[in-house]
Amino acid sequence: MSVVVELQDVNKVYAGGEELHVLKNIRLAVKQGEFIAIVGPSGSGKSTLMNMIGMLDTPTSGTYRFEGVDVGELSDHRMAKMRSRKIGFVFQQFNLLPRLTALENVEVPMIYAGLSRKERRERAKRLLEELGLGERTGHRPGKLSGGQQQRVAIARALANEPSLILADEPTGALDTATGLEVLQILLRLNDQGHTVVLITHDPGIAANAKRVITMKDGEIVRDETNDLRL
Repeated sequence: MSVVVELQDVNKVYAGGEELHVLKNIRLAVKQGEFIAIVGPSGSGKSTLMNMIGMLDTPTSGTYRFEGVDVGELSDHRMAKMRSRKIGFVFQQFNLLPRLTALENVEVPMIYAGLSRKERRERAKRLLEELGLGERTGHRPGKLSGGQQQRVAIARALANEPSLILADEPTGALDTATGLEVLQILLRLNDQGHTVVLITHDPGIAANAKRVITMKDGEIVRDETNDLRL
């Protein structure tokens, strides 16, 4: 399997009155087709690591390669282009545009990627149908349940056929039953070959991953394979 994400000796330090070392000597490789859960207490650095992987933040030192490309050597424009085409984001609060329909929300990433209106519409409709929202394509977020909004967000994350899906607490704003439905969607996508990296505080959610990475005080303190998921 090819390596999608590779971090070598990555550090993140925020300067201020006192330097804050958020990430310390992170070494991590994510292979194509993996499902990884990143867990740890608040302040452990897991969200910063997610932002680093998603090219929303840059290392203070160390190297980050995405599909073999040294991200540190990219201009801001090229990094943004790679991020929009290669990474799909799923957030806890959905981050849907309230004035757009479900279909239009899914189309947004494809607009920036330069797809034609016909292609955008066809792909968005197909993704929503695959996620069980074929009859909700014309509904705005305010008319959808939390679980339905998260499924729209997942469809949006898949819009540009990314190499990697990053999910930051995707079940955190949902009730238990709906959260499990969203988890099952992510597991199904992984079974179809998608690479998934998930941040969660819920050990029950993390137990469904093929690999669980535990962080504490900015360091990876445990990296375990879940044999039950293989």
